[in-house]
Amino acid sequence: MKVLETSLPGCVVIEPAVFGDDRGFFYEAWNATRFEAHGLSGRFVQSNISCSSRGVLRGLHYQWPNPQGKLVSVLEGEVYDVAVDIRRGSPHFGRWAAVLLSAENKRQVWIPEGFAHGFAVLSERAVFSYLCTAIHDKAGDASIRWDDARIGIDWPVSKPKLSEKDARAPFLDDVAPERLPLFTA
Repeated sequence: MKVLETSLPGCVVIEPAVFGDDRGFFYEAWNATRFEAHGLSGRFVQSNISCSSRGVLRGLHYQWPNPQGKLVSVLEGEVYDVAVDIRRGSPHFGRWAAVLLSAENKRQVWIPEGFAHGFAVLSERAVFSYLCTAIHDKAGDASIRWDDARIGIDWPVSKPKLSEKDARAPFLDDVAPERLPLFTA
Protein backbone atom coordinates (compact mmCIF):
# COMPACT_ATOMS: atom_id res chain seq x y z
CA MET A 1 0.00 0.00 0.00
CA LYS A 2 1.21 3.49 -0.87
CA VAL A 3 0.07 6.64 0.90
CA LEU A 4 0.36 9.80 -1.21
CA GLU A 5 0.15 13.27 0.33
CA THR A 6 -2.21 15.86 -1.13
CA SER A 7 -1.83 19.61 -0.81
CA LEU A 8 -3.97 19.40 2.37
CA PRO A 9 -2.13 17.91 5.35
CA GLY A 10 -4.04 14.92 6.71
CA CYS A 11 -6.00 14.35 3.51
CA VAL A 12 -4.23 11.53 1.67
CA VAL A 13 -4.63 9.22 -1.30
CA ILE A 14 -4.21 5.51 -0.66
CA GLU A 15 -3.10 3.15 -3.41
CA PRO A 16 -3.73 -0.40 -2.20
CA ALA A 17 -1.56 -3.32 -3.21
CA VAL A 18 -3.64 -5.08 -5.87
CA PHE A 19 -3.11 -8.77 -6.62
CA GLY A 20 -4.59 -9.99 -9.86
CA ASP A 21 -4.44 -12.46 -12.68
CA ASP A 22 -6.70 -13.52 -15.55
CA ARG A 23 -9.41 -14.50 -13.03
CA GLY A 24 -9.71 -11.03 -11.47
CA PHE A 25 -8.14 -9.18 -8.57
CA PHE A 26 -8.00 -8.81 -4.79
CA TYR A 27 -7.00 -5.95 -2.51
CA GLU A 28 -7.53 -4.92 1.09
CA ALA A 29 -9.81 -1.89 1.20
CA TRP A 30 -9.19 -1.51 4.94
CA ASN A 31 -6.68 -3.09 7.29
CA ALA A 32 -6.37 -1.35 10.67
CA THR A 33 -2.79 -2.50 11.25
CA ARG A 34 -1.52 -1.39 7.83
CA PHE A 35 -3.37 1.92 7.92
CA GLU A 36 -2.19 2.68 11.47
CA ALA A 37 1.40 2.02 10.36
CA HIS A 38 0.90 5.02 8.03
CA GLY A 39 -0.66 7.17 10.76
CA LEU A 40 -4.21 6.58 9.54
CA SER A 41 -6.30 5.29 12.37
CA GLY A 42 -10.02 5.16 12.11
CA ARG A 43 -12.82 3.50 13.96
CA PHE A 44 -15.48 3.13 11.32
CA VAL A 45 -19.07 2.94 12.54
CA GLN A 46 -21.05 3.40 9.33
CA SER A 47 -20.64 2.24 5.73
CA ASN A 48 -22.52 3.96 2.89
CA ILE A 49 -22.88 3.23 -0.81
CA SER A 50 -24.29 5.69 -3.33
CA CYS A 51 -24.96 5.37 -7.05
CA SER A 52 -25.05 8.40 -9.34
CA SER A 53 -25.24 9.06 -13.06
CA ARG A 54 -22.93 11.10 -15.30
CA GLY A 55 -22.86 14.80 -14.45
CA VAL A 56 -24.16 14.42 -10.90
CA LEU A 57 -22.26 16.51 -8.36
CA ARG A 58 -22.71 15.70 -4.68
CA GLY A 59 -21.34 18.16 -2.14
CA LEU A 60 -19.70 19.91 -0.59
CA HIS A 61 -20.96 18.09 2.53
CA TYR A 62 -19.84 18.00 6.15
CA GLN A 63 -21.27 17.41 9.62
CA TRP A 64 -20.95 19.71 12.62
CA PRO A 65 -20.76 19.45 15.63
CA ASN A 66 -20.41 15.67 15.16
CA PRO A 67 -17.88 15.49 12.30
CA GLN A 68 -17.18 12.41 10.21
CA GLY A 69 -13.86 11.23 8.89
CA LYS A 70 -14.40 9.34 5.63
CA LEU A 71 -12.46 6.73 3.68
CA VAL A 72 -13.94 6.99 0.19
CA SER A 73 -13.54 4.91 -2.96
CA VAL A 74 -15.29 4.09 -6.22
CA LEU A 75 -16.53 0.54 -6.82
CA GLU A 76 -17.83 1.18 -10.34
CA GLY A 77 -17.16 4.08 -12.71
CA GLU A 78 -15.11 7.24 -12.23
CA VAL A 79 -15.43 10.42 -10.15
CA TYR A 80 -13.56 13.64 -9.53
CA ASP A 81 -13.30 13.67 -5.74
CA VAL A 82 -12.72 16.87 -3.73
CA ALA A 83 -11.86 17.66 -0.10
CA VAL A 84 -11.95 21.21 1.31
CA ASP A 85 -10.40 22.27 4.61
CA ILE A 86 -13.14 24.23 6.41
CA ARG A 87 -11.62 24.18 9.90
CA ARG A 88 -11.66 27.67 11.47
CA GLY A 89 -8.09 28.71 12.24
CA SER A 90 -6.47 26.21 9.87
CA PRO A 91 -3.56 27.57 7.82
CA HIS A 92 -5.22 25.78 4.87
CA PHE A 93 -8.75 27.12 5.48
CA GLY A 94 -10.75 27.25 2.23
CA ARG A 95 -8.14 25.30 0.24
CA TRP A 96 -9.05 22.19 -1.69
CA ALA A 97 -7.46 19.04 -3.10
CA ALA A 98 -8.86 16.75 -5.78
CA VAL A 99 -8.13 13.28 -7.05
CA LEU A 100 -9.56 11.06 -9.76
CA LEU A 101 -11.06 7.93 -8.21
CA SER A 102 -12.17 4.99 -10.31
CA ALA A 103 -12.93 1.31 -10.16
CA GLU A 104 -9.94 0.91 -12.45
CA ASN A 105 -7.31 2.75 -10.37
CA LYS A 106 -8.75 1.46 -7.04
CA ARG A 107 -7.49 4.56 -5.22
CA GLN A 108 -9.04 5.65 -1.95
CA VAL A 109 -9.03 9.04 -0.24
CA TRP A 110 -8.94 9.66 3.49
CA ILE A 111 -11.00 12.79 4.28
CA PRO A 112 -10.30 13.83 7.88
CA GLU A 113 -12.90 15.18 10.26
CA GLY A 114 -13.38 18.90 9.71
CA PHE A 115 -13.18 18.76 5.92
CA ALA A 116 -16.03 19.21 3.45
CA HIS A 117 -16.33 16.57 0.73
CA GLY A 118 -17.85 16.34 -2.71
CA PHE A 119 -17.53 14.56 -6.03
CA ALA A 120 -18.61 14.82 -9.65
CA VAL A 121 -19.42 11.71 -11.71
CA LEU A 122 -17.45 11.43 -14.96
CA SER A 123 -18.61 7.98 -16.14
CA GLU A 124 -22.10 6.86 -17.21
CA ARG A 125 -22.67 5.92 -13.59
CA ALA A 126 -20.58 5.55 -10.46
CA VAL A 127 -20.99 3.46 -7.35
CA PHE A 128 -19.30 5.25 -4.47
CA SER A 129 -18.30 3.81 -1.06
CA TYR A 130 -17.86 5.72 2.22
CA LEU A 131 -16.53 4.28 5.48
CA CYS A 132 -17.39 6.84 8.18
CA THR A 133 -16.00 7.44 11.67
CA ALA A 134 -19.32 8.79 13.01
CA ILE A 135 -22.96 7.93 12.50
CA HIS A 136 -24.81 10.33 10.19
CA ASP A 137 -26.21 13.19 12.25
CA LYS A 138 -29.14 14.68 10.33
CA ALA A 139 -29.29 17.71 12.65
CA GLY A 140 -25.59 18.42 12.01
CA ASP A 141 -25.74 17.83 8.26
CA ALA A 142 -24.36 20.87 6.43
CA SER A 143 -23.12 21.97 3.01
CA ILE A 144 -20.94 24.56 1.32
CA ARG A 145 -21.77 25.78 -2.17
CA TRP A 146 -20.05 23.64 -4.84
CA ASP A 147 -19.17 26.66 -7.02
CA ASP A 148 -18.00 29.03 -4.26
CA ALA A 149 -15.53 31.39 -5.97
CA ARG A 150 -13.64 31.87 -2.68
CA ILE A 151 -12.73 28.17 -2.77
CA GLY A 152 -12.34 28.06 -6.56
CA ILE A 153 -12.65 24.35 -7.27
CA ASP A 154 -11.85 23.50 -10.88
CA TRP A 155 -14.73 21.04 -11.41
CA PRO A 156 -14.66 19.04 -14.68
CA VAL A 157 -18.43 19.58 -15.15
CA SER A 158 -19.87 23.01 -15.96
CA LYS A 159 -23.60 22.36 -15.45
CA PRO A 160 -23.85 19.55 -12.91
CA LYS A 161 -27.00 17.77 -11.79
CA LEU A 162 -27.51 18.91 -8.19
CA SER A 163 -29.84 18.09 -5.35
CA GLU A 164 -31.98 20.97 -4.13
CA LYS A 165 -29.92 21.02 -0.92
CA ASP A 166 -26.64 21.37 -2.83
CA ALA A 167 -28.04 23.99 -5.23
CA ARG A 168 -29.02 26.28 -2.35
CA ALA A 169 -26.05 25.60 -0.03
CA PRO A 170 -24.40 28.72 1.43
CA PHE A 171 -21.04 30.12 0.42
CA LEU A 172 -18.23 29.45 2.90
CA ASP A 173 -18.06 33.11 3.99
CA ASP A 174 -21.80 33.03 4.76
CA VAL A 175 -21.59 30.11 7.20
CA ALA A 176 -21.69 31.22 10.85
CA PRO A 177 -18.31 30.51 12.50
CA GLU A 178 -19.89 28.30 15.15
CA ARG A 179 -21.24 26.06 12.32
CA LEU A 180 -17.69 25.27 11.16
CA PRO A 181 -15.20 22.85 12.72
CA LEU A 182 -12.31 24.28 14.73
CA PHE A 183 -8.69 23.56 13.78
CA THR A 184 -6.66 21.91 16.52
CA ALA A 185 -2.94 21.42 16.00
